[in-house]
Amino acid sequence: MNKKIFSWAMYDWANSVFFTTVMAGFFPVFFKKYWNTEATVSQSTERLGLILAISGFTLAVMSPLLGVISDYRKSKKKFLFFFMCVGALSTAGLFFVPQGDWLSSALCYGVALFCCSASCVFYDSLLSSVTSPKNYDKVSALGYSLGYLGGALMLVVNAMMYQKPELFGLSSGAEGVKYSFLSVSIWWFVFTMPIMFFVPEPDLNPNHDSVFKLFYKSIREINHTVIDLIQNKNVLYFMIAFWFYIDGVSTFMSMAIDFGISLGFEAGDLIKALLLTQFVGFPAAYLSGVFAQKWGSKFVITFCLMIYILVCIGASMMTESWQFYVMAAMIGISQGGVQALSRSMFAFITPAEKSGEYFGFFNLLGKFASILGPLLMAGAARLFGHPQKTVLSLLVLFILGLYFLSKVKMPAKQN
Repeated sequence: MNKKIFSWAMYDWANSVFFTTVMAGFFPVFFKKYWNTEATVSQSTERLGLILAISGFTLAVMSPLLGVISDYRKSKKKFLFFFMCVGALSTAGLFFVPQGDWLSSALCYGVALFCCSASCVFYDSLLSSVTSPKNYDKVSALGYSLGYLGGALMLVVNAMMYQKPELFGLSSGAEGVKYSFLSVSIWWFVFTMPIMFFVPEPDLNPNHDSVFKLFYKSIREINHTVIDLIQNKNVLYFMIAFWFYIDGVSTFMSMAIDFGISLGFEAGDLIKALLLTQFVGFPAAYLSGVFAQKWGSKFVITFCLMIYILVCIGASMMTESWQFYVMAAMIGISQGGVQALSRSMFAFITPAEKSGEYFGFFNLLGKFASILGPLLMAGAARLFGHPQKTVLSLLVLFILGLYFLSKVKMPAKQN
């Protein structure tokens, strides 16, 4: 395999452990039970929601600006490295936060989440510099598949550190969780090195203006980009489609554990289901890239969204824990394909010389996702009063996503 391509894909392996172990795994529970010992359940939820909202909104606003500036400065890798370092240090900082200090833990987590997501703006925009358009699907899928595998392997080790701390010479599960945060920080830093050493910076004409001038130019350029997006119906249709269906995907990711708890499933079953999604997602994400080269990314994304529709319908009738495992496996099959091929499809229909700028908007949509979904589920919960019925509301997002995706025309692939 091409060293440049594999080194680029390794950044998915590097940063996915943060999203798996920290964001989806330990931080929400540890924040509530360890750092909010004096707060009520509702107070701790409010605090976590506030820091997530601040981090997400800041990134949504900054993503296009960061993307444009990185295009001007020919500095995508420098920006990626900077945000990775700050994010990894902030993650490591969680190790030192004492019990009951919710504010310090929230600040560390908020900065780490912002930096990890921001680094992905520049990582995604480097796709066009490591391979030709005809291989975007396969290379993007390779990255996501490595991310699923790396995240799953680290989560297995971290779960053992929590459940069997004596095997690691630790005194308690709480100490195991804190060392998990430290291990994520080290993993993230170490496995970022391949992209820094072996992936070239895109060969664009750099701009040496001051940061303030670049900031002004970036705002002006964003206005032009918005006009371009409105005029380019093909890209506009894709972005609308992506906004709808990735909102459904993100809602499943963020609400699945809560959904399982609402149905009375055991915590052990939910952790096993999360691991199942990761391990199924590893080969599924890679194979989605192989299938996309044969049938096209649009076709494979459509197929994956149809699986999500079946998951919505099946979840509305779920009563047994084994059914939750089936749902987790089906999500693992489709989730990686949707994410990987959406990234490569967007790279294919947008100009490479403005990749940072366009991927800034792409990530902006991703950060504003998981807004409609939770609102739909909240409304359905009030209307129906039963957790199984609420998940049916997500059908709206997937159906609208499929509709607008059907309007996207794919140009012929180039070498």
